Amino acid sequence: MGKDVGEALQDAAFTRTRLHGSTIEASYSGALSFLRRKYTKDLMGVDVAITGIPFDLSVSNRPGTRFGPEAIRRASAQHSWGPIWPWRFDPFDTLAAIDYGDVAFDWGAPMDIPAAIEAHIATLIAGGAATLNLGGDHFTTYPTLRAYAAKYGPLGLVQFDAHRDVEEDEGGRIDHGSMFNYAVREGIIDPKRTVQIGIRTCFSGEKSHGMTILHADRVQAMSAEAVADVVRKVVGDGPAYLTFDIDCLDPSTAPGTGTPVPGGLTSFQALSILRAMKGMDFKGMDVVEVSPPYDHAEMTSNAAAMIAAEMLCLKAWAKGARPVEMEA
Repeated sequence: MGKDVGEALQDAAFTRTRLHGSTIEASYSGALSFLRRKYTKDLMGVDVAITGIPFDLSVSNRPGTRFGPEAIRRASAQHSWGPIWPWRFDPFDTLAAIDYGDVAFDWGAPMDIPAAIEAHIATLIAGGAATLNLGGDHFTTYPTLRAYAAKYGPLGLVQFDAHRDVEEDEGGRIDHGSMFNYAVREGIIDPKRTVQIGIRTCFSGEKSHGMTILHADRVQAMSAEAVADVVRKVVGDGPAYLTFDIDCLDPSTAPGTGTPVPGGLTSFQALSILRAMKGMDFKGMDVVEVSPPYDHAEMTSNAAAMIAAEMLCLKAWAKGARPVEMEA
């Protein structure tokens, strides 16, 4: 750890010369890239590009997720060297990962923002990288899925959430409650290969769209391995995307979000389910709906940072990473 990565003791986000490896840097200072990865726009040899989408113009309740990427990066500082428990490996020994920075858009032209997000993600995909998005509200997943579907066709979707986000409307709206309805209608996702985990809300006229729904009470009664088995069976071997709305967690675990709903998962449950999904290789991933103005003691952003780190461990496992022997 820290050998031959070329970085100084501080600001590895700028000074490191290799994309692999980790080093210990003071968690309370320095350049706050995600997990101290190199800030760069160079996609040569990159396995995963981490990028922020500081957008919250589609929220139906509390705003503030535009500050989510910054908060998640800051919270990630204390987790920025491996091995990561209980994987017992450093994902960056296997993955070449960078922090690509945030998507740029004009906040004064909101109807142009979805296309800007889609083009941003398409650039990363064209460069050969998988993406890990730091949100931003959940609408941002929709233009991201559009970019992936343009290359891979209809995607399977694994969605951790308190809400299904499939509400009916006339179309053309920027709304974090209806975008997966759009995605089904447009053939971006395959509902028969979609699993929604932790759902605990309903609305008038709700229909399943053919999706598999694991409501929160059912998840509470299942083991992590049983949930993962359902996911594998439904999603299959085709291209798939993983999205985690932080409001899937109970507000006692993650208060800093726009539409908190009591009765959700603990961070341990959510992380255990993610770990049980090892062997699945998602084309892209995201963690969304972190709203720092409503957080306490960085509880929500810390949970989001760890969830994102676990996603990187999933990706590293799919590329061949395995536990390393630890000293007794």
